[in-house]
Amino acid sequence: MKSLSSLILAVAAMALVLPLEAFAQTELVVWHAYRAGEKAAFEKVIETFNSSQKEIQVKTLAVPYDAYADKISAAVPRGKGPDVFIYAQDRMGGWVEAGNTIEPIDFYLEDETLDRFIPSTVDAMTYQGTIYGLPLNYKVVTMFYNKKLVTTPPTTSKELVELAKKHTDASTGRYGLAYWYPDFYYHASLMNAFGGGVFDDNRKPVINQAANVKSVEALLGWLEKDKILPGEPTTALITALFNGGKAAIVFNGPWFLGEIKDDVDYGLAPLPTIEAAGGQPMRPWMTVEGVYIAAPSEHKDEAFTLVEYLTDAAAGKVLALEGGQTPANESVYEDSAVAKNETLAAFREQVEVAVPMPNLPEMTMVWSPVTTAMNTIVKGAASPKASLDAAQKDAEERIDNLLN
Repeated sequence: MKSLSSLILAVAAMALVLPLEAFAQTELVVWHAYRAGEKAAFEKVIETFNSSQKEIQVKTLAVPYDAYADKISAAVPRGKGPDVFIYAQDRMGGWVEAGNTIEPIDFYLEDETLDRFIPSTVDAMTYQGTIYGLPLNYKVVTMFYNKKLVTTPPTTSKELVELAKKHTDASTGRYGLAYWYPDFYYHASLMNAFGGGVFDDNRKPVINQAANVKSVEALLGWLEKDKILPGEPTTALITALFNGGKAAIVFNGPWFLGEIKDDVDYGLAPLPTIEAAGGQPMRPWMTVEGVYIAAPSEHKDEAFTLVEYLTDAAAGKVLALEGGQTPANESVYEDSAVAKNETLAAFREQVEVAVPMPNLPEMTMVWSPVTTAMNTIVKGAASPKASLDAAQKDAEERIDNLLN
């Protein structure tokens, strides 16, 4: 009787436990750096995911952007971070090389998943032949123009200069063209038009290559010969000029949209082609926000379920229309509401000629030398060749110290 009683008690205990296990949930934590409308749209997508099924529930944490990359580097490898995080591809190579930060996801991927995306955005998520994240959104620089000043946006550099000269009067602080040209990120559009770049196929820096020198000489033509650019641009000055009707054209990215005053009637158009580069288009760098699975996560399968959901068309539509994001999922732009949005359409057109910004860990060693070179060049303190030679030497030394 004792054994029978024990059996009855065991069965009763199982009856109590099984329903609890049946409803057990996996909780995932996602880190991001979104604010304002982007944050609201992203959280709406997460809420929809949470309500769509019972097995996985997701909590989000918005991390201040200035501290975000360092927080990932410090917390994730120690198992103190999220299950999933969102960040641009520029730090990806460094995190892969550091180890125990980003989980490779080739195992999970099928062709139909990869076929969702604008191909170059998948390239941005690939390091040394392995895919480490799925692309969520992309950002590129394009042309903003004041419709009161510009009826037809220029399509070539010749047209750009001719139009910009008509709207430039330095004595009254008016310029036909304004952008943050000493910054390497913005100058990359010209550099890539000339076929330049930062690294060769063997990951060696080629900062002082001939194409890069020619691109800087073209910039100096706009600045010194054509005189269509402000002498010492800052992001604040560029915003003030455009909002004040004193800049006919600005080269900027989607982050600029939130800085434009409501009473400014503006349009967007692709960056022009460059005659001196054989008619090649300006090709801005593309930064891609990838969705990554943290390597120490104990719920990788569930995490990939979330990664797929976030990068699908339904989520992309919300991020686009409510968050002002530019999703990497191609089918989002087939939606009628998205297709009617001139801003989204403009960035989608521009990304066709964009170049993924290098995701090598060595890239972190390049920014400072090239920034110094660009500022030296535009101030006339040294020639383009001499300045880029100095940047090349500096970058090589920094990279040697990084790798050795």
